[in-house]
Amino acid sequence: MTRLTRRKLLKGAGVSGFALASTAVASPAIAQAAPEIKWRLTSSFPKSLDTIYGAAETFAKAVAEITDNKFQIQVFAAGEIVPGLQAADAVTNGSVEMCHTASYYYWGKDETFAFGTAIPFGLNCRMQNAWMYAGGGIDLMNEFYAKHGLYGLPAGNTGAQMGGFYRKEIAKPDDLKGLKMRIGGYGGKVIAKTGVVPQQIAGGDIYPALEKGTIDAAEWVGPYDDEKLGLHKVAKYYYYPGWWEGGPMLHVFTNLAKWNTLPKAYKAAVQNAAHRANEIMMASYDQKNPAALRRLLASGAVLKPFSRDVLDVCFKAANETFAESAAKNENFKKVFDQWVQFRADQYLWWQVTELGFDAFQVAAVNRRA
Repeated sequence: MTRLTRRKLLKGAGVSGFALASTAVASPAIAQAAPEIKWRLTSSFPKSLDTIYGAAETFAKAVAEITDNKFQIQVFAAGEIVPGLQAADAVTNGSVEMCHTASYYYWGKDETFAFGTAIPFGLNCRMQNAWMYAGGGIDLMNEFYAKHGLYGLPAGNTGAQMGGFYRKEIAKPDDLKGLKMRIGGYGGKVIAKTGVVPQQIAGGDIYPALEKGTIDAAEWVGPYDDEKLGLHKVAKYYYYPGWWEGGPMLHVFTNLAKWNTLPKAYKAAVQNAAHRANEIMMASYDQKNPAALRRLLASGAVLKPFSRDVLDVCFKAANETFAESAAKNENFKKVFDQWVQFRADQYLWWQVTELGFDAFQVAAVNRRA
C-alpha cells in the first residue's frame, strides 16, 4: 500500500469515525430533549360547562400539537379523580401532575391565592392580563405559589361576571342582611361584612342547593354558564355587575417538582398552550353570552342592576377587608401593594379613552337597534 493510499484511508476513517461519534452523541441528546411524557390534569369543573371545562382541553390539545404528541396530558372532570375544590391540593401532594382551576378557591389556605383569580373591585380581563403578562404578576404569584409546591400560568378568563340569581330583590343594603349566598373566593369574606352569609359550593352543586332553599342566592359566571346550570328556574332576579369578579382568571397549576423536571422546550410548550387557552376561553364567552342573556330574559329572568347604595357599601367593605388582610398576612401585603398601584394606573388610562368610547358605543348602538 502506498503512502498516499494510506493517508486517504486514514483521512476517510477519521471522517467516518467523527460522523459515527456525532451520531452516537446526538441521538441520546435528542431523545432526552423530547421524551414521551403522559400526565394527568384534573379540572375543577364538570364537562357540562363546556366553555370553562373546555379551556383545559384546549390547553392539553395545544401541548400535544406543539410537541408532536410526545407530551400528552389527559384531562379529567371534577369528581373523576378528586372533587372540584380539591384540584390544587391534588397537585401539591403529587396525586396528579396538573390541574385547571380558580386560584381563589384556595384562599382559605392563604388569602393571597385570591389575586390569581380576582379580588373584589379589582381588575377587568384586559387589566388582569396586563398585570400578569407585562406587570410582573406571573412572577410575583409564582413566588407565592412555590410555597405550596405549585407553578401557575394563566389559562382562561370569563370576563366581568354577573351578580347572580336571587329569590328576592336587593334594592338596598339592608336587603343583604341574613342572605345565604353561594359566592366563591375572597369575595365571600368581603360580602360577609354586609350581613350576607357566604357559602362556597362547587358549580355542579349550586342548583340543588338553590332549589331546596339551602341558599337564597347564587352567583356563578355569566349568562352562558348560568343558563346551563338552570339557576333562572329557581330564582328569577338576575343582578349585575359581579363586583367581586371583574376579570376572574383561571390557572393551570403544575406540581413544582414535576415542572422543574420538564425539558426547556416542554416548558415553553406548556406556557404557549396556557396562553392559547387564556385567549380562546375569553373569546368564547364573549361570543356566547349575548344570545344566552336573551334566552334567559325570554325565560322569565328579571335583569336588575345593583343600586349605587349597595355598591358603595360593598366597596367600603372591600377596602376594610383588604386593610385587615394586609395587616396580618405578609404574603397578601406584598402582592397587594404592587397590585393596587397597578390598578390605579390602569384606571387612570382607561378613563381617558376606553370607558368614553364604550359608553358612547353602548348608547349609539342601542339607539340604532
